[in-house]
Amino acid sequence: MRLGVLDIGSNTGHLLVVDAVRSGSPVPAHSFRESLRLAEHLDADRAVTPQGIERLVSYVVGARRVAEDTGCAEMLSFVTSAVRDAVNVDHVLDTVAARTGVDLQVMAGADEARLTFLAVRRWFGWSSGRLGVFDIGGGSLELAVGRDEVPDVASSVPLGAGRLTRDWVETGRSAADLRAHVRAVIAGEAGDIRRGGPFDHAVATSKTFRSLARILGAAPSAEGPYVTRLLQRTDLELLVDRLAGMDREQIAGLPGVSADRAHQMWAGALVAQATMDLFEIDTLEICPWALREGVLLEHLDHL
Repeated sequence: MRLGVLDIGSNTGHLLVVDAVRSGSPVPAHSFRESLRLAEHLDADRAVTPQGIERLVSYVVGARRVAEDTGCAEMLSFVTSAVRDAVNVDHVLDTVAARTGVDLQVMAGADEARLTFLAVRRWFGWSSGRLGVFDIGGGSLELAVGRDEVPDVASSVPLGAGRLTRDWVETGRSAADLRAHVRAVIAGEAGDIRRGGPFDHAVATSKTFRSLARILGAAPSAEGPYVTRLLQRTDLELLVDRLAGMDREQIAGLPGVSADRAHQMWAGALVAQATMDLFEIDTLEICPWALREGVLLEHLDHL
């Protein structure tokens, strides 16, 4: 069966088309993505602006066409933090549905963490034991931990790289205040997650963590998903200071960093560093599967 997963994130719209069978690994067939930067298309009242809605509608029209052209039997469509947290979320979803015929579903933060955890568990398997999973998006940070396929704890906090860049960095607030804010928010989640003891395997997913690992020498994506990619806390500490002294163009020139995300990398690195520090993680392993694969796997499980 050919399925599409349409993920409208805070930074990017991404349609992943896969050939899937129940109890099997989804095989990627096509990918259609576009930088939307919806987290930066919010007005002072935290409503998605008309320009942001137009960009979203245009992309969804294209994604639906690609899904049809590639033969998808079904397209699973959802929005995450930027639209989820917008004060005009209902208007945005109604507009998209009326103009594209696509009903975008709101993905709750806890479900985002839970489904990402499912994807990571399926990728690494039961040998990972007590698994800790962390995902920095454009609008939020997801955290989950557990020994089974359903995590014991799954939470989402508003520490996305795009959100912090917009609300803190670009408004001129101090780096020290941002660092303290990030650590206070993560510490508020730490008790429940740490209560069961240390992680047997600590894993990170998605673009920010992948980019940080790539800057620090991890294999490029061209080498495929089965190469082990690691992010070391000692290396990250040095990178945070290095990024703080670079401008957007310099950061965009680093390996693994796209031009549209370069301005967010320092804020993302601060969140990654705080996560590793507060959970006493020396090494994070990067998982190639994340939320989209989790959505697919759960859908296949329920067919």
